[in-house]
Amino acid sequence: MVPVRTCVACRKRASRDDLLRVVSSGGQLVCDDRAVLHGRGAWVHLTARCLNQAVSREAFSRALRVSGKLDAGPIENRLKTLMDI
Repeated sequence: MVPVRTCVACRKRASRDDLLRVVSSGGQLVCDDRAVLHGRGAWVHLTARCLNQAVSREAFSRALRVSGKLDAGPIENRLKTLMDI
C-alpha cells in the first residue's frame, strides 16, 4: 500500500511520491526530499499554483504549527529550478 498525504494548499490527497515534504528550519521553509528531517512536515504539490496558494493562505505556518511568517524563498527557488529542467 502506497502512503497517501494531503496537500496543504489544494487539500487533495495524493501519493507521497507526488508531493514534496516541507519543514521549517530557522524561519525558512526547507524542502525535505527524502522525508527524513526532524520536526513536523507539511506536504504540497510541486506546482506554482499550489505553492503560491499555500504561501498566500499561510497554510505552511498552520500545518507546521509555527507562529509568524515563514520565508518561502528556498522552495520557490527549487520550483523554478525544476521547471527549467
